[in-house]
Amino acid sequence: MDWHQLLNKRRLGGRPAKDESGRNAFMRDHDKIVFSGAFRRLARKTQVHPLATNDHVHNRLTHSLEVSCVGRTLGIRVGNALERRGLLPDGVASTDLGDIVQSACLAHDIGNPPFGHTGERAIRSWFQEQGTDYLTALTPDQRLDLEWFEGNAQGFRVLTQTEYHQFREGMRLTYATLGTFLKYPWPARAARAGEAPRADKFSVFQAECHLLDEIAEAIGVAQRGEHFYSRHPLTFLMEAADDFCYGIIDLEDGLEMELLQWPEVAAILRPVLPDGPEVQSLLRSDLRPGRKAALLRGAIIEGFIEAGVDAFIRHHDALLAGEIHTDLISLCEPAVREAVESAKRLARERVFEHPRKVELEIGAYQVIGTLLDHLVAAAAAYAREDFSNFRHQRLINLMGAHSFPAPEPHWSDADRQYHYILRAVDFLAGMTDNYATYLAKQFNGLAELRY
Repeated sequence: MDWHQLLNKRRLGGRPAKDESGRNAFMRDHDKIVFSGAFRRLARKTQVHPLATNDHVHNRLTHSLEVSCVGRTLGIRVGNALERRGLLPDGVASTDLGDIVQSACLAHDIGNPPFGHTGERAIRSWFQEQGTDYLTALTPDQRLDLEWFEGNAQGFRVLTQTEYHQFREGMRLTYATLGTFLKYPWPARAARAGEAPRADKFSVFQAECHLLDEIAEAIGVAQRGEHFYSRHPLTFLMEAADDFCYGIIDLEDGLEMELLQWPEVAAILRPVLPDGPEVQSLLRSDLRPGRKAALLRGAIIEGFIEAGVDAFIRHHDALLAGEIHTDLISLCEPAVREAVESAKRLARERVFEHPRKVELEIGAYQVIGTLLDHLVAAAAAYAREDFSNFRHQRLINLMGAHSFPAPEPHWSDADRQYHYILRAVDFLAGMTDNYATYLAKQFNGLAELRY
């Protein structure tokens, strides 16, 4: 892999790049994502606690914005280091790398369904249990997409298919940004067969494999199998930005909700804090814990960023050779690596297991199940051109008959069913937590007015 090709400015579909005064092609990617409806809806999607009423607790939108800030700095600093070594192509600025990583970070959760990872598991559970009859005619690979539904693959579908230009390359982002977004550039089959580095993750459904191939060829990432590629090197920076934010932000939320105590949080953060008088004074101050964490956040993230840039540059050649199969955090200095891992572990054990969260997650299964019962039945009937059921017709109207892809000449009846069921899942995955809860009540006859 080489940087000239990896930073390809052309857009999906082979469209030429559009640079404007004061705004290059990668900045245009950023703006397209920010102005999209899918990004806006992240404001009411779960980050950790579903339907949180505390305004200080993060949602998917605030989390994505914070990750994008860290990702931009990581990208620019890596770009500066590459520039000093003469490794950036002519005409490429270090800020271009920052723009690419920032855009990918903004979009990294854009495919998450309502209720976050619980929503993902609820969709998988429904297709593995109640929805099996809808999958019998599908190919094994098509079935895997639904039985192991993955928010990362749904995000790729949002960017390339369903947002803006529906089923005509979607947002039409640059190849470089899309390549950076692809955290797990392989389909479900490679993951479930144990061929990929992660058996539980994938970033592309069968419906979008041809787009993955197009992007991979355009940016020159190494191929490792059928529809299976090495990561774009900048993907490691996007992933690190997400991990760094999790490493401190989940703890801040835990303090805000009084699920964690300051001494246990301070014990995790102290090894990565600079040993200066200002920091020591803050640690000893009588400020409330949430305020302490906020004031120390900049110093902590600065340390994380320095470690991430150092790890990237030290492993630069291996990254471009496609030889790194772990995350960047694992390559960071021990103090940073242990701080991030300890923070994640504490959040899993204490913040993620709070009874209120567990109660809402159990309810989320019922909400997701109710919605899929109705939406998938209607989509399957529509694929068969069965218009006998009036309720199904109304559901198609709700999803938007125009939003279903026009059948391709080479599609079989099973292919059409697969694509139409995917469209029903698109509709569900795009919902906010609030709207999903509201609509499930409506489907169950518990009518509520909506304004």
